[in-house]
Amino acid sequence: MSTLTFEDQTTMLTGTSGRVKATAKRLINNAQVDVNQLMPIKYHWAWEHYNNGCANHWMPTEVPMNQDVEVWRSDRLTDDERLVIKRNLGFFSTAESLVGNNLVLAIFKHVTNAECRQYLLRQAFEEAVHSHTFLYVVESLGLNEGEIFNMYREIPAIAKKDAFEMELTAEVLNDGFTTDTPEGRQMFLKNLIGYYVIMEGIFFYSGFVMVLSFHRRNLMKGIGEQFQYILRDETVHMNFGVDLINGIKAENPDIWTPQFQDEMIQRIRAAVELEIEYAEGCLPRGVLGLNAESFRDYVQHIADRRLERIGLPTQYGSPNPFPWMSETIDLSKEKNFFETRVTEYQSAGSLSWD
Repeated sequence: MSTLTFEDQTTMLTGTSGRVKATAKRLINNAQVDVNQLMPIKYHWAWEHYNNGCANHWMPTEVPMNQDVEVWRSDRLTDDERLVIKRNLGFFSTAESLVGNNLVLAIFKHVTNAECRQYLLRQAFEEAVHSHTFLYVVESLGLNEGEIFNMYREIPAIAKKDAFEMELTAEVLNDGFTTDTPEGRQMFLKNLIGYYVIMEGIFFYSGFVMVLSFHRRNLMKGIGEQFQYILRDETVHMNFGVDLINGIKAENPDIWTPQFQDEMIQRIRAAVELEIEYAEGCLPRGVLGLNAESFRDYVQHIADRRLERIGLPTQYGSPNPFPWMSETIDLSKEKNFFETRVTEYQSAGSLSWD
């Protein structure tokens, strides 16, 4: 640990003129000072993501659930369709909590750049909004709260996905963990890839397809609208995470070894199999034109897109079996999601889609 005084560390950042030097900023292992010094901004991508997140502000209670309640109480949904909705509510309610805990307890501590921390604070709030959303939906539909919120213990496919992610958090939360060593920096990068690329970039997307399949058929429109807002949030989360991962790689090239790259490829491949198993559990007989087999291609397709984004070779070459999803988000051009799909940034109450 550094024994530099506050004055010494401040001078390192500001120089003798007292003005902060942008070149002194780093994403991790920056000189530790008592304040998050935003100016001058070095990582403009982080500030852009923060502004995008703020412009996308919404609350679940802004979305009416009357039609959803009417449909849920009717005989318009089959048992298999109800299973799809409940399984996804069960997974997302736990997953959003895991992401939020990782942000607050692990990532924020070790990402020492001020503009990135500004975004992380915004993302943490959005994770709270997402958790609020699932509670709002469960209460609105009158679902059994114990059944939904305990699925992470009782449904094996959900439990496996959650355990896969909690392993990464446990490593970074160990007493004495530090990013001062190459091994520590690699472990932290592994955590970021696990949460931003796998959890938010792969594990969430099957659920988005399933729930939005109801919405595009004018069923469960309230839930569908909220999942559209969550999808838009998650797209920014993933874009920020990819930029953070690539930035740490650039500033610490020694940790991006061939062995580590292969380990990350194998981890993503393992995640793909977990997600396929999850889809099979949600769709034992297929609903809404969806079946478990089509999700194998879909999950492999998006996994390839995630691998490309962090500079790793694609593994599958599978096609996208759900071309209609491109109407919501262009999976091969995620950075252009806002420019291509949303008319303008605005609050959810006045959201306009092309």
